[in-house]
Amino acid sequence: MSVKIRRLIAPIVVIAGGMGMYSLLHATKPEPEKATEEPRPTSVYTAPAQATDATLTVTTQGEVRSRTHVNMVSQISGRIVSVSPEFIEGGRVHPGETLITIEDTDYQLALRQAQAAVADAEVALQQSLADADVARKQLRNTPSPSDLALKKPQVAQARAALAAARATLEQAQVNLQRTRVSLPFDGRIAHTSVDLGQFITAGTVLGEAFGTEVVEVRLPLADKQLAALGLPIGYSADENGGMPATLRADVAGQTHQWQGELVRLDASIDPSTRMLYAIAEVEAPYSEGASRGGMPLAVGLFVDATINGREVADSVAVPSSALRAGNVVFVLDDQGRLDVRHVEVAHSDGDTAVITAGLEPGEQVVTSAIRNPIQGMALSRIDTSAVANNG
Repeated sequence: MSVKIRRLIAPIVVIAGGMGMYSLLHATKPEPEKATEEPRPTSVYTAPAQATDATLTVTTQGEVRSRTHVNMVSQISGRIVSVSPEFIEGGRVHPGETLITIEDTDYQLALRQAQAAVADAEVALQQSLADADVARKQLRNTPSPSDLALKKPQVAQARAALAAARATLEQAQVNLQRTRVSLPFDGRIAHTSVDLGQFITAGTVLGEAFGTEVVEVRLPLADKQLAALGLPIGYSADENGGMPATLRADVAGQTHQWQGELVRLDASIDPSTRMLYAIAEVEAPYSEGASRGGMPLAVGLFVDATINGREVADSVAVPSSALRAGNVVFVLDDQGRLDVRHVEVAHSDGDTAVITAGLEPGEQVVTSAIRNPIQGMALSRIDTSAVANNG
C-alpha cells in the first residue's frame, strides 16, 4: 500500500474509532434519577361556615298601586254648576265631600211632584178603605158577598197606587242626591274629564280617583323564593296579620323605607311569566308617618321589597360566592386538600347561602374560582389579613 493511500485512510480510521468509543460510553452511561416534583398548591380565598338559626329573607320588586281605584261616572243628566277646588289631578278628597254639583232645578220639581202624588195616593187609599167599610156594613146580612161587592179590588188598587207613588218619590229623592258627586273613601284625584258649565248625561265619565287608606304592591316570586317563605299557593293572612315586608325606594335623592305586610298570595301561576305573585299592603301610605322621612308611598312608585320568611334552625351560612352549580361547595380540609362537597341549600340570595346539610360550622369554604378543580388537589389559603396590611 502506498504512502499516499495510508495517509488518506488514517484519519478515517481515527474518526470511526472515536465515534465507536463515544457510542460505547453513551450506551453504558448510568441514567440520572428523575426528581418527583409536587405541583404547586393553588392559592384560594376562603371563608368559615357560620352556625346560624336563620330567618330566610326574600328580595323582590314591584309597583305601588291603590287597592281602590274607580271611574267616577254621572248617574243623571244636567249642567255642572259647581266644582270643588280639590277636583284636580292630585287633589285630596274625603268621604262624602262634594266634588261636583249638577244643576238640581228639574230634580227639585220632580221631587215636589212625587210628594204630591204620594199625598193623592194616600187620600185615594183612605177613600177606598172607607168605601169598603160601608160596603161591608151594608152586606153584612148578605150570604157570601163577592170581593167586588166588598170593594176589595178597589182597596188593593189604591194600595198599589200608593206604593208606586212612594217608589217614584224615593227615585226623585235619589236623583236629587245624585246632583252632588262625592266619594265614599279618603283618596286622591288621578284624572278629571269635565269642568264647570259642561252639560253631562247619565254615564258620562267625570274622572278617576284612587283610595289612600291602603296601597298594595304586587310582587313576583320565583319557586325558590316561595320555598323560602314557606307559604302555600293561595295563602291569605288571618286577623293576626301577615309576614313583615320592608319596602325601599329612592325618592328625591334619598332612600326611603316603609313597613307593610304580605297579606296574600295569588291562587294561580301567571301563564305569561310562570311566576306566582304576592300582595303586600301598607296602611295610610300618604300620612306624614308613612316613612321616617315623611315621604308618602306614592301610587306608581317602583319599590324593592324584603320579606321575612320562615326560620331555619341548626343551619350554616356561607357567602353566596362559595356556592357552585349543582349545590356544590369547595371545602379546604385540614390537610390543605380540596374536598368537593354536595350540600342541601335552604336559601340563597345575593350575599348569603343558608345550608342545612353537608357542611359543618367552622369548615373553610372556597370563595374564589378554581380552574379545573379536582378532588384532593392541593390548595393554599390566602391570608386576607396579610393582604389587607400590605395594601
